Amino acid sequence: MATLDPERLLSDAFAAAIDAARPERCVPPALPAPPAGRTVVVGAGKAAAAMARSVESNWNGDIAGTVVTAYGHAVPCERIEVIESAHPVPAAVGLRASERVLARVQGLTRDDLVLCLISGGGSALLPLPAAGLAFDDKQEITRQLLRSGATIHEMNTVRRHLSRIKGGRLGVAAHPARLVTLAISDVPGDEPVDIASGPTVADPTTCADALAVLARYGIVVPDAVTAALESSAWESIKPGDPRLARAEFHIVAAPQASLEAAARVAHVQGIPAVILSDRLEGEARDVGREMAILSRRIVGEGRPHRAPCLLLSGGETTVTVRGNGRGGRNAEFLLAFGLALGPVANVHALAGDTDGVDGMEPVAGAVWRPDTLARASALGLAPQGYLDDNDAHTFFAALGDSVVTGPTLTNVNDFRAVLVGRG
Repeated sequence: MATLDPERLLSDAFAAAIDAARPERCVPPALPAPPAGRTVVVGAGKAAAAMARSVESNWNGDIAGTVVTAYGHAVPCERIEVIESAHPVPAAVGLRASERVLARVQGLTRDDLVLCLISGGGSALLPLPAAGLAFDDKQEITRQLLRSGATIHEMNTVRRHLSRIKGGRLGVAAHPARLVTLAISDVPGDEPVDIASGPTVADPTTCADALAVLARYGIVVPDAVTAALESSAWESIKPGDPRLARAEFHIVAAPQASLEAAARVAHVQGIPAVILSDRLEGEARDVGREMAILSRRIVGEGRPHRAPCLLLSGGETTVTVRGNGRGGRNAEFLLAFGLALGPVANVHALAGDTDGVDGMEPVAGAVWRPDTLARASALGLAPQGYLDDNDAHTFFAALGDSVVTGPTLTNVNDFRAVLVGRG
């Protein structure tokens, strides 16, 4: 057997996870039959443009529509309009694009089909505010939520109730047409209501739930927002609404399938792979420390798994921002992991976001090597200081250990791989 190259194994596993979720692979098998009437395509997310192109390439019949994707994630389409906007803080171009998406589904009949393509990032890309909510106020609320440490479910509970398009409202607008949503999931648990804040599905959460999230994290909002939520004026579409009776929802790619693809890469090289979970949540640094404890136990005690092994996990951690650094939950996870692990021989790790963007940086993530702390010391880098400042990206960039993929045109969220070799 060839000598194991730990970094090549981690890199190949990450690539396999991304490839498993590429739209050209997962969208065509899920396409419905063409309708008797019109086919309208709408959607939003970092994978939306690539999904739209896959639909165009595999559709038999006329088709038109509009999708919104993040800057740098557009791909050319011939019949479906592609608009780029900002992520994670929404921009005015996204506001106008949301209005265009909503207009696309107006005035349809039961003979028509609306094909909605959504993926991670869709919440920021469909920022149409509720009636009476100023767009700049919505931007500020989003900024506060992103820095608060709130989970994705909590953030999206708020987003659904500050919107004119999320929380099932796009689905209601498409009535009475048949509605088929194809989704690439980037959320723990693959809950449809949380993927792009559920524009085409009923929402069981309430305005009161949104108020509770705002209070829990000390999010400052205008009095008009509080009043509207307290009066339930901005309530979302609820389960059982007859206008969603013809709505279908299909997840075409999800974190678990991507982790399984990564596991197969390890098995081919004779390394047992353990999928810990596809839905890990919590503070990135806390998850990193827990993963370090597990790795040290495997090295020192041979339990609960024997080395060599590859530990895989997905989900979406959070970062409560207290410093002034460049952020990035995967980089923060990895730096906290490495600090807690210490200079343990033969443990390598990679953490990255499958969309190629960790936080607001055009960097997917980073790698940890057994000599990372020694190299940092030689360069005069103080890793704890970078962690305290939420500045892990700067730390790894200084070492040349960043993982840069560019936009992957898909998104099944965080990918973490820890290779524990024999001591």
